[in-house]
Amino acid sequence: MLRSQDSLGAREKPLPMAMTRKEKVALLRGVKLFAGLGPKVLGEIADLMEEIAFPAGRYIVRQGQVGTGFYIVTAGRALVERGGRLLNALGPGEFFGELSVLDQSPRMAHVRAEGPTTVLALASWDFTKLLERNPKVTLGILKEVARRLRDTTDQHTH
Repeated sequence: MLRSQDSLGAREKPLPMAMTRKEKVALLRGVKLFAGLGPKVLGEIADLMEEIAFPAGRYIVRQGQVGTGFYIVTAGRALVERGGRLLNALGPGEFFGELSVLDQSPRMAHVRAEGPTTVLALASWDFTKLLERNPKVTLGILKEVARRLRDTTDQHTH
């Protein structure tokens, strides 16, 4: 079921047209992180992910909160911000939330919907199981974390 966060975040309401399992698998197949995984594993991941829609300006995650989920943008754009500064803009197929889920520490940045934005969310406990069972996904996460660290370091030294 597709859930929607209303503009106040006070309640959730079901929306029609949730992604099918087949659509989720097709999207996951295009995410670099899941490259090389077969349809069976992609189907298992798709079954664990929940689709959530956010209106423009709504926070998806907040800096300082301990993360309980990993997210993949499926539509729209998510803005990564810290201290009032834009760090990154993520579009369809890009992900966030892996660091906080990996180390159970507070999130390092806010992520909010620039316009109407939809994500697939994976609970932290399911994310951990996924990494334990799929070395290719674990390696993909490590590579992306290293790339993001290098990008951050390069921004401050060049």
